[in-house]
Amino acid sequence: MLKDRFRKFLPVVVDLETGGFNSKKNAILEIAIQLIDFKNDKLILGDSLRYHIQPSSDLLVEQESLDFLKLDLNNPLRMPVNEGFALKELFKFINKQKKKYECTRAILVGHNAFFDHNFLFEACKRNNIKKSPFHPFSLIDTVSLGVLATRQTVLARICKELNIPYDDNEAHSARYDANVTAQVFCKIFNQYDS
Repeated sequence: MLKDRFRKFLPVVVDLETGGFNSKKNAILEIAIQLIDFKNDKLILGDSLRYHIQPSSDLLVEQESLDFLKLDLNNPLRMPVNEGFALKELFKFINKQKKKYECTRAILVGHNAFFDHNFLFEACKRNNIKKSPFHPFSLIDTVSLGVLATRQTVLARICKELNIPYDDNEAHSARYDANVTAQVFCKIFNQYDS
């Protein structure tokens, strides 16, 4: 069972795109989670969920971040939602998976996971969300796993070493990055467990 592999923790891959690097001052612009399933003694990708976030007027969005992300906040196809709504929906989605696998907590998996973890917990504080499904300080970082398995730290280079397709044009979309990070996570763990 998945719960036995991770000490009753449910691994959930998280990727955030933000309006800067300061979790207390910069807005979250996009958030995606990729669930991990367990089949035939292997980790596989499960369902995913993504939201574009309407930045709060009291948080900063730096133009440099928008340029890097190639993100137009006024794009009508973006259809952003309130940050608090997105978090509550994502947490319901995660809690359903926790129940399925009989896990006690989720553990955030990310590439440079500390960054996403900080932003996520600051967003919970801002929105007065007291119960996050995620462990408050433990996380799994694919930078560390990647350097162990491939001697690389950059996601694109890790993917190349692991023969996982990586598209530079799709990178820095929360959904895409969460999916690729999950592929890296699963492949490394599945190889290690073989």
